[in-house]
Amino acid sequence: MTDEIAVVGAGRMGEGIALTCLAAGLPVVLADVKDRTDEERSAYCRRVRDRLAEQLRAKLGDDAALAGLTVCGRETARLADAVVVFEAVPEVIEIKREALAWVCAQVGESAVIASTTSTFLVTEIAKLVDRPGRVVNAHWLNPADLIPLVEVSRSDDTDPDAVATLTGLLERIGKVPVVCGPAAGYIVPRLQALVMNEAARMVEEGVASAADIDLAVRAGLGPRFSVLGPLEFIDWGGCDILYYASRYLTSELGERFQHPDVIERNMSTSRRGLQDGTGFYDFDPEGVPEYRAARMREFEAIFGLREPHLRNGTPVPTKQED
Repeated sequence: MTDEIAVVGAGRMGEGIALTCLAAGLPVVLADVKDRTDEERSAYCRRVRDRLAEQLRAKLGDDAALAGLTVCGRETARLADAVVVFEAVPEVIEIKREALAWVCAQVGESAVIASTTSTFLVTEIAKLVDRPGRVVNAHWLNPADLIPLVEVSRSDDTDPDAVATLTGLLERIGKVPVVCGPAAGYIVPRLQALVMNEAARMVEEGVASAADIDLAVRAGLGPRFSVLGPLEFIDWGGCDILYYASRYLTSELGERFQHPDVIERNMSTSRRGLQDGTGFYDFDPEGVPEYRAARMREFEAIFGLREPHLRNGTPVPTKQED
């Protein structure tokens, strides 16, 4: 079997996945499964191929990798050699059911089927295929070719080899896979929904303007969390800070700021982070000074890149008059 990758669904996500795999030197079959006439299909496939050629030239300096691309409809698609098939059709369960039934009839027994859905749990997608253990959700973030992260969602019934095959492929093409269970919102959408709703709520309450809230995130929260993830940040600053801040914010703003039980447990068992040597992470006391220094160097590098842009300001889009 070759290292061929199949992408079923030739929309924006499908194109981004195909571009990433082509740029990494892997052959790709990109199957457009939308209902079209032969003439429409031919024209659409040409446009897709032209767009990918242009993007490959911008990314690699030439479009030589395009030789590994096959863009086709389901009538001519051949998926038998695909190691991994990414399903990237619209978020409608009947459309997914039909597309995955077709995929199952095409692929080999060892092929991993990875749905890019952001809506349906892996346990739901697994019901739509003939061998549920080989199904994994692979949630790419747009733009798919630029964002490193791919969230890989598995269930207790997922074959570990399927997860290993998918994460190995993602690492090979330059992505950063993280594995999570079958929970609504994965990791990033669940976190960002809370942040975005709270930002909108602050505008609604008149706390600050949309522009100032966005600037606060771009100049502070965003870059800071790009160095220290939120759980590492709890350990860095101290679980006690979050514990007391949460109690105050809950009293002032409501139950949505109530801390989870794990924060209470960490406080009661002296797992406050760096100050105790353990928290969500364990810290070697001898290594803490270098750890702190390394993180501070990362902060300097991140803010060194961001500061000129923030000082110069960013044009704010405005509505155009009719």
